[in-house]
Amino acid sequence: MAEIAQDSGGGHKKGGKVRSKKMSTRIDFTPMVDLGFLLITFFMLTTTLAKPNILALVMPEKDIKKEDVEPVKESKVLTLLLGPNDKVYWYEGITDAKLDSTDYSAEGLRQVILNKMEKVKGQFGMEDYEDFKTKEPRKGSFINVIIKPTKDSRYKNLVDALDEMAITKVRYYVILDISKLEEDFIKNPAAGLKFNADQQVEAATK
Repeated sequence: MAEIAQDSGGGHKKGGKVRSKKMSTRIDFTPMVDLGFLLITFFMLTTTLAKPNILALVMPEKDIKKEDVEPVKESKVLTLLLGPNDKVYWYEGITDAKLDSTDYSAEGLRQVILNKMEKVKGQFGMEDYEDFKTKEPRKGSFINVIIKPTKDSRYKNLVDALDEMAITKVRYYVILDISKLEEDFIKNPAAGLKFNADQQVEAATK
């Protein structure tokens, strides 16, 4: 609120001239502070805060017996080993597996998954299923993806891998602990993977 203070020194004649009274102005910003707090409170109460993005993840039951595990052909399986430095290693099947690596970009991991899906489609066709939300008939791939984070990978790497499952519409995927044999495979790919299907089932049911 503006206040106008008058100078007490009244006008008097000097040299025959009358001096005008000097006016001084002082602005009080106290109401502006109150208005500022009112605006902050208003925007806090009326603004919608950003909601966290949550990825829906359906996990299997914890108690799974070996006899309940349905056998899957090796040619349908793609294994992802989430390594350090935002690197993902991958191999197909188990027998005579060849290790390769890529990144989490659209031209990297996503393309690896899509290429594998094309191979599975060419060999087994597409699977008919019913959408659990709309109950409409759908067609999906028979691909099975196994995701195994290493101790040197980041939590973001797992989230990125799960995002790719959703983007490429992979219906069958599972998160398992990486085995010592697969860790050795990453260190020395030329030695091959000394891993068999029984050990894979044991890792999935322990």
